[in-house]
Amino acid sequence: MIDLKKAHQAFKNFISQYKQDKLGYDLKVVHTYKVVDNSNKIATMMNLSEEDIELAEIIALLHDIGRFEELKVFDQFESVKFDHADYGVHILFDEGLIRNFIEEDEYDLIIKKAILNHNKYKIEDNLDDRSLLHSKIIRDADKLDNFRVKKEEKIEAIFPGKVKKKEEIETSTISDKVYETIMNNKCVDIHDRKTPLDYWLCVLAFIFDINFKETLRIIKNNNYVDTIIDRFNYTNKDTKIKMEEIRKITKKYIENKIR
Repeated sequence: MIDLKKAHQAFKNFISQYKQDKLGYDLKVVHTYKVVDNSNKIATMMNLSEEDIELAEIIALLHDIGRFEELKVFDQFESVKFDHADYGVHILFDEGLIRNFIEEDEYDLIIKKAILNHNKYKIEDNLDDRSLLHSKIIRDADKLDNFRVKKEEKIEAIFPGKVKKKEEIETSTISDKVYETIMNNKCVDIHDRKTPLDYWLCVLAFIFDINFKETLRIIKNNNYVDTIIDRFNYTNKDTKIKMEEIRKITKKYIENKIR
């Protein structure tokens, strides 16, 4: 069985090398542990084996390990210039860091593929069944906590270096490409984000890439659509109208998928 206690201690040792006062550091530490909890919850709800539940947890623990270097180098989360999943896989498997977290190498391919695919626009083709399953679990668990982050965390910590106060989002508009993408029930490509509100809505649009009904039920039960949309008082009339249309289409999508 996987020694999760050892893995958690190794994670604490790893992040101790980074500055804890960096804006966004605490957010990512909390996020990591929340994603571990989410992965356990999703895998348990799916009645997976104890082995697969533990595997889902260690993948979650390691999924954002590249974020800390990203924050160190850029002072912000710079997804276009720095692929934290690719970097995480590099230090874990090319540099051998993975053995600090888990002695067994039988799960290496699954862990590698799940981490590599957790932040991509879509999962790569031709994965074996187990790697595909765990790629889907970590993507759902990660997105699920992103909704919590947008509900609870401070704006300046969510977008360090990009958005400094909520008024920047409240006075913002939605790019045509981003609005059109959401209205077509699709995820937003990170390269299409232009305005502060685009960055905010990019997360809400994660709903269109949720893999399991179990996850959608959690999203519905936590009322994440309303809480994310209603966090701001939008000052632009056209933006207010569009946000209500987005509210309708995302809620309808969730209901249809659950049914």
